[in-house]
Amino acid sequence: MTLERWRRLLPGLWLGWLLCVAVVATPAAFALLERAEAGRVAARVLAWEAHSALLFGAVLLALERVRAKRLADEGGSSQFSAGMALAAGALFCTVAGYFGLLQPMAAARAGQGPLSFGQLHAVSAGFYGVKVLLVAALAWRASAAPASGVSPGPSS
Repeated sequence: MTLERWRRLLPGLWLGWLLCVAVVATPAAFALLERAEAGRVAARVLAWEAHSALLFGAVLLALERVRAKRLADEGGSSQFSAGMALAAGALFCTVAGYFGLLQPMAAARAGQGPLSFGQLHAVSAGFYGVKVLLVAALAWRASAAPASGVSPGPSS
């Protein structure tokens, strides 16, 4: 599979994973388990999501960079693209919304810090929502963009 095909496939896979976590996995835990146990399950699922988001984001950022450089070499004006900005924004949301809030949320759960756990959870959920929107835009752009040199392959 060419780099261009990976660049087109990965945003959709990432979006599907984000939606699965948000719409299926975490709500199911809270629907079936006691609140404390559901919180532990959700925390574990969100940790998997955050670490996989780093991988998805880094790979997509690199693929978008390769594409932007190729387009600039073909006569484009910039080696920075909207796809790179979307991937970088999604990475930022992961780092800020999960890794950046991990310690403050643990402190808030213990009754320390200036913000409550609920407030920090809302901030984290906001970052997650923005990440979903950024990845959705990246998937939309990847599916709508011209293939630029990629043959469509055999049709059936």
